Amino acid sequence: MAEWIELHPVNPQKRLLGQVAQRIREGAVVAYPTDSCYALGCHLDDKDAADRLRRIRDFDRHHQFTLVCRDLSEIATYARVDNRQFRLLKQLTPGPYTFILAATKELPKRVAHEKRKTIGIRVPDHVVAQALLETIDEPLISCTLQFPGDDEPVNAPQDHRQQLDHLVDIVIDGGPCGTVPTTVLDLSEDGVRVVREGKGPVDALGL
Repeated sequence: MAEWIELHPVNPQKRLLGQVAQRIREGAVVAYPTDSCYALGCHLDDKDAADRLRRIRDFDRHHQFTLVCRDLSEIATYARVDNRQFRLLKQLTPGPYTFILAATKELPKRVAHEKRKTIGIRVPDHVVAQALLETIDEPLISCTLQFPGDDEPVNAPQDHRQQLDHLVDIVIDGGPCGTVPTTVLDLSEDGVRVVREGKGPVDALGL
């Protein structure tokens, strides 16, 4: 059975965050709120936990996960960012955007796209998600929390308690947070390509 944890939406309890972070380091899969919708996450270096994410979402082994980071400096460790890309990232982070960038050698090969050598990266604008990332002190492998066959992501985890109890180890219940996924922008080649238009507006980008 999953452990359900309620964190204060403005001042998340450090003691509880520490407990969650430790369990993630030990292999736990967590459901947590973001600024777009709920997400699933696990430790960057945990292959077994990442495989569990794939099974929950019914992904094949080629699916590319998102790396959820705290800030721009953390992004630069795992993705190559030039001056033009940096300006755009600075403009749009934190926020409901996922950026496809060229991966660095610091990124585990099994996380990067095996043919294109790219990675999807994002910085959420959500107090609880940011507090969790700060406590873990490294990125999370992540994907949207959406059950196979459903039309949209999970908005309120309590509505899916029976399913989540048997799929994940920890649920951070931050209340409803929406059902619109991130806007995905491909920056891995020249220019900017909108892969998916989601919660993050694109009209101000001149695309």
